[in-house]
Amino acid sequence: MVVPLEMGWRHLLFENWPVDPDVMDAHLPDTLEPDEHDGSAWLSVVPFTNVAVRPKGVPEPFGIRLPELNVRTYVTYDGVPSVYFFSLDAQGVSSVIGARLFHHLPYYYARIALEWEDGRVRFSGRRLHPGARPARYEGTYWPTAEPFSAPADPFGEFLAERYRFCTEAQDGSVRYTDVSHEPWTLYPAAAEIEANTLLSAHGFAEPDVDPIYYYSPGLDVVASRSKSA
Repeated sequence: MVVPLEMGWRHLLFENWPVDPDVMDAHLPDTLEPDEHDGSAWLSVVPFTNVAVRPKGVPEPFGIRLPELNVRTYVTYDGVPSVYFFSLDAQGVSSVIGARLFHHLPYYYARIALEWEDGRVRFSGRRLHPGARPARYEGTYWPTAEPFSAPADPFGEFLAERYRFCTEAQDGSVRYTDVSHEPWTLYPAAAEIEANTLLSAHGFAEPDVDPIYYYSPGLDVVASRSKSA
């Protein structure tokens, strides 16, 4: 049985588009329902880096750094607000294989670089996973205004304050992982995105509206074992 994990999530961008709930529902397993805010389902791309990823209880210096890029939406399962991952691109081959085998997560091997310089994050990712549709993401993002606590903002709470992550396993079953952490601190943000083919790689049409951006410097997380839903 796989042990729980500890890690830090750092320098996150939440890039968010409204999607018709019926369109989103067609992309989800039957046991999950799109969660809605202002009458829309929401699709997000989230670039960031993991730091100090390690089994729970192992000292932080023994953890690894793992840049990552997620495509996600927001669902309810048995009434629990959750995140559903369409994909998780990551740099490390062994980490991708381990996450697929032991945590039933849809990880894809990618070349990823993240740099923080002069108050801005420069992120570059290219999916190289054998057999997967190619995908690329390039951009720069940064905070633009004062921070706020996500639970104090309806949309920020909708996006960030979720403590269950769901995925679809190879056999079609839904798996979930529970996470624990402090409440999110978010900043209004801006971004210059030069390339993003992630949405089309997952069968979504090119959005016809501008995304809403939030930045977070991050927080520390404990993630449970993967469980059968």
